[in-house]
Amino acid sequence: MPRTRVLAVLALTLAALFTAPVAQAAPVLISQGRPVTASSAESAAFPASAAVDGDAGTRWSSAFSDPQWLQVDLGSTQQLSQVVLNWEAAYAKAFTIQASTDGATWTSLYSTTTATGGTQTLTVTGSGRYVRLTGTQRATPYGYSLWEFQVYGGGGTTQPGDVLLSYGKSGTASSYQDDGACPGCVPAKAFDHDPATRWATSATTGWVDPGWIQVDLGAVAAVHQVVLQWDPAYAVAYQIQVSNDGANWTSIYSTTTGKGFKETLTVNGSGRYVRMYGTARSNGYGYSLWGFDVYGTGGNPTTPPPAPPAPHFPGTLVWSDEFDGAAGAGPDASKWTAETGPGVNNELEYYTNNNNAEQDGRGNLVIQVRREATPGSACPIDPISGSGTCQYTSGRINTAGKFSFTYGHVEANIKVSGTQGLWPAFWLLGANFFSGTPWPNCGEIDIMEHVGKSPNLAYSTIHAPAYNGAGGIGAPLDLGQDVSAGFRKFGLDWDASHMTFSVDGNAFETIDRDTVESTRGPWVYDHPFFLILNNAIGGDFPGPPGAGTVLPQDMVIDYVRVYQ
Repeated sequence: MPRTRVLAVLALTLAALFTAPVAQAAPVLISQGRPVTASSAESAAFPASAAVDGDAGTRWSSAFSDPQWLQVDLGSTQQLSQVVLNWEAAYAKAFTIQASTDGATWTSLYSTTTATGGTQTLTVTGSGRYVRLTGTQRATPYGYSLWEFQVYGGGGTTQPGDVLLSYGKSGTASSYQDDGACPGCVPAKAFDHDPATRWATSATTGWVDPGWIQVDLGAVAAVHQVVLQWDPAYAVAYQIQVSNDGANWTSIYSTTTGKGFKETLTVNGSGRYVRMYGTARSNGYGYSLWGFDVYGTGGNPTTPPPAPPAPHFPGTLVWSDEFDGAAGAGPDASKWTAETGPGVNNELEYYTNNNNAEQDGRGNLVIQVRREATPGSACPIDPISGSGTCQYTSGRINTAGKFSFTYGHVEANIKVSGTQGLWPAFWLLGANFFSGTPWPNCGEIDIMEHVGKSPNLAYSTIHAPAYNGAGGIGAPLDLGQDVSAGFRKFGLDWDASHMTFSVDGNAFETIDRDTVESTRGPWVYDHPFFLILNNAIGGDFPGPPGAGTVLPQDMVIDYVRVYQ
């Protein structure tokens, strides 16, 4: 769960790095859920829509005669690269795949008279708004039947040599928001290649149609791809337009069924200026984009920061603490800094300057929660004593300013504390937090959290501006016994495309970047993060201590290791 502020005041010079653009060559499914029509249907149980619903257990089936056809409307003209047919037993021996820009004039993309059914993956070249399968010879006495009819395209740059043209360029918009709900949400934030900042239309004048944002590429460019990463305030209907003078515009893409989240659009146009022109909003708010990236050739591009190097798993040990100091010694000051003061998230502890974090002389660090008042402090009301003075002490340490890293394998062997109201955690926070990037924009990766009220569960969660707090992405692992019963190895494999969490070497949860961007929001984890260990009591996640709480409670850490 999130830690909304860190109390130690550190002067860091770390700057966030963000992944350089990579033109994705893989095709993108563009037909799923689109409007579809057919020449016939065997019955209401086998409608045309079942062929594009993404459910391999439903199907379209035609009347038992030749010819028959199925046609999908992609919503706008698209570059096409692949068609996948998943046939039921009633397949076509002879058929054609055709494309059309208007639904009237058709161009053949593929034809055969010797098909054998099953799953057919067809490479095609062409463009069109409508794609049609026409069966001319059935393989069985029945009709034509498809589990899925999938059309792919728009998954990558369509020309060699394309680069990111929009990075760091100046932008203008119909309006922008700059208030407490979205401070500094100016047009430039859509072109900074920072996934944690965004442009939004004004809350006072901009929640209207149309709404637009445009970028000046610095010179005329050939534009081949536009990538939009939407906030929930997205456009259902919009155009991508180009212009040489910023006054006269030509549409190179349009849709009335925008889906929001991440949209990768293959386009073909030329201009110095590129504009998203929204005409129908998804909700009562305005328009908002985390990213508006334009790819192509020409222009006057600025090279973005390089991507962090990819890790190799299991990797080489680059940092560790084995906690092999003398009994009573605090954490190694060359590696860790103690955070002091009251906790956050309505926690009840006061974090001391390592009075509660000591090595035990047996290769462990012990972070202890004690019932111990801190005079002069202020915490939420303790339900046991009724006092607003912090009634508990504990420890929280981090590596900020001493060690941070981007990608790799990180692991800690920990015996967690476990009683009502306790909340031990092992987690990462974006290093740019201390250089002015607030939570959750900096990103947070919780490798392990445990709460006493759920003794068998260990939680792993990620947090970002578009998904945080109770809306973070993750899932608990049920160990089948109290997590505090013994030491457990909590691990993370992290690179530019995914995070995989594990316990005792057994992976139990993988969070995929593409899935996150296409269903939840931006991926904000391509920059340095530092390590944090703490043992909290009370707060929003675990709830308060009570009559069943047993103190003191120890969180015991055998080691922390990072491999790259």
